[in-house]
Amino acid sequence: MSGASKSMRPWSDRPIHENGEELVALPPALLRLVPHPYVAAGAPYGSGADPFQLRSGVVVRLLTAQQHLQARQPELRLAIFDAWRPLAVQAYMVEQAVEAEINRRGIDRADPDQLAAVRDMVGRFWAPPSPDPSTPPPHSTGAAVDLTLARHRDGNTLAMGGEIDAVHVISEPDYYAAAAPNTEAAHWHQRRQLLASVMETAGFAQHPNEWWHFSHGDQLWAWRTGAGSAVYAAAPSSSLTA
Repeated sequence: MSGASKSMRPWSDRPIHENGEELVALPPALLRLVPHPYVAAGAPYGSGADPFQLRSGVVVRLLTAQQHLQARQPELRLAIFDAWRPLAVQAYMVEQAVEAEINRRGIDRADPDQLAAVRDMVGRFWAPPSPDPSTPPPHSTGAAVDLTLARHRDGNTLAMGGEIDAVHVISEPDYYAAAAPNTEAAHWHQRRQLLASVMETAGFAQHPNEWWHFSHGDQLWAWRTGAGSAVYAAAPSSSLTA
């Protein structure tokens, strides 16, 4: 399969009409989960690059989502796992995910079919690091955010029935939808629904395979909401503010 075809997603045909919004740092009102996992993993962000940034309009919507959340459950807040992700980091983390899945499965690296199966599975959760400006990975646009729920009093995150970035079907938003009432799994599903509800009320769209991933203004958002076009292309690192 060619690199171009690998980068295609159901949303890849949405045109992009860049609106020019800057990347801005997340404000203190939004909890950052630190240390940042990809920085800690050695991902190549470059000097001075801050992963906790998003387009200015997306930050406003995140604050709105948190307001909706706290109107419903004042003891909770949003907790940001990851935000802007440059292309070099996307490429690095895709390979990290592939290597982790190879090790988890204990497969033979010399078997092309097994390697292809791993890459296909990883590809359900990690967008290809496409350099094609017409198909930017969602996080490279500054429109996408990975997040969860946390307690307001101490910042401790809630159990959601699967870790962020888990390459597994448990990551699908409705994986626990059929859980028996009053079970732990039912609580996980309720928390996932709460997160999705407040994010969608603020104008975000959820990734179909990931309970933690939401975006506004990118191609995935345009596809899920029926918008005619996206408003954010890949955000250049030169637009970053200190």
